[in-house]
Amino acid sequence: MHPSPRCTFHSIGALATVFLLLSLVLRCSPPVERPVGPAGDYEDAKDMFKRNRFDRALEFTDGLAKASPPTKFTERARVLRVVVYTGQLKSAKELADAYDKGTEQTKNPHFKAEYGRLRSDDLQYGAKAALGLAETAHQLTTAGPLPKQVTLEAPFPTTEGPLEVKELARVKEGGWIEPDQQESVATDSMNKGMDDALAAAVSGDRSKVRAALASGSTQIDGVDFALFLGNELAEGATLFDRKHIRDSQKLKTVCNEADEVAKAALALLKDNPDKDKEKNVKKLQDRLKTMVKNL
Repeated sequence: MHPSPRCTFHSIGALATVFLLLSLVLRCSPPVERPVGPAGDYEDAKDMFKRNRFDRALEFTDGLAKASPPTKFTERARVLRVVVYTGQLKSAKELADAYDKGTEQTKNPHFKAEYGRLRSDDLQYGAKAALGLAETAHQLTTAGPLPKQVTLEAPFPTTEGPLEVKELARVKEGGWIEPDQQESVATDSMNKGMDDALAAAVSGDRSKVRAALASGSTQIDGVDFALFLGNELAEGATLFDRKHIRDSQKLKTVCNEADEVAKAALALLKDNPDKDKEKNVKKLQDRLKTMVKNL
């Protein structure tokens, strides 16, 4: 049985009335005010992080991380900066190592010169990230005892990095990639590095990170975060060794900050002993001592 034209007309009229009322309600609703001050800066930082604009995320968190007295956004800004610097560091090391191998493998003088230049640029970028990571670690360890839990408040980046930057395999063999490919490789490596940094921070993989950040933030055990930070600092320090930039003073500086992080982790473990974690902290400290000794 088909509805009568009159019933259809009444239904359309009722829907029109509903839409009109909704339109009036929306027009009359006050606009959502954007946060200002530290809250606004952190919202901007999260937005930049989500849009894969990681340098801009660092800009928006710089003042928050240095705030004195600290605000309620200071610690979370420092935690986010640790992740960003770690992602940048991972990307720079991946690219520098690939171009280094490419320089060794290629017989073409032009390729050799260009890959050598790219390696140098990536080493300098990685060094900057390592020093930024060391500065952030210093801020965290001098602010008082590390908290038992830290908050990572950030969205997962919209553009996910590849699990492997395939073009770098060609580079390592001495093959050539064009300038536009070099740019896309750098972008892919950065996005990959940031995803890997997030995974390392939460002690999991990308799927775990996505689930953990689905609500907008996640809690990380303080000792686990200290181990993550200390080990990434140790990795950053290698950029200043004899095989890379050869700056013994900066290597010592980064190692010293990593050791302070390790001490902070041990302080936390006094209240809540964990033999496995304590063993990992001691392993980190031994690695740092060896690095400084081998200068």
